[in-house]
Amino acid sequence: MAPVKKTDPKADALQQHGTLNPDADAVADPAFLEDEFFDPRDLVQVKYEMLRRVRCDGQSVVEAARRFGLSRPSFYKARSDFEQGGLPGLLPARRGPRGPSKLTAAVLAFLAEQLAQDATLTASALAERIEQHFGRRLHPRTIERALARKKKPR
Repeated sequence: MAPVKKTDPKADALQQHGTLNPDADAVADPAFLEDEFFDPRDLVQVKYEMLRRVRCDGQSVVEAARRFGLSRPSFYKARSDFEQGGLPGLLPARRGPRGPSKLTAAVLAFLAEQLAQDATLTASALAERIEQHFGRRLHPRTIERALARKKKPR
């Protein structure tokens, strides 16, 4: 019979939300070693405490970064994120593009203009016209999604 793996619900939740500290073993701050309230696996808590140690306790950036297992650039990034967004700013941001980069306002206006002239144009035909006019290729499905978003009431 295979051994039953015990799952850690907190570690699972941290992993799911992208806040599991991959270098939890590198955290050497005494509070995280002595008090179970402080969890070195919780990257948001680690970053917040590192920022607090520098700002409130007067610890140097170099020392705080070392004790919390992070780099100096990580400290400055965390500080900037915290100053701009508060505690939620320390949460990991979604990676990758934030939306369709080729669908600029000019392209959307062009689509509306073309459809106003001929409402029977297909997404493929619109893609060809966009390529001719703007010199950029758009997949017909991208155009279909854009038109569907435009039709949805907000």
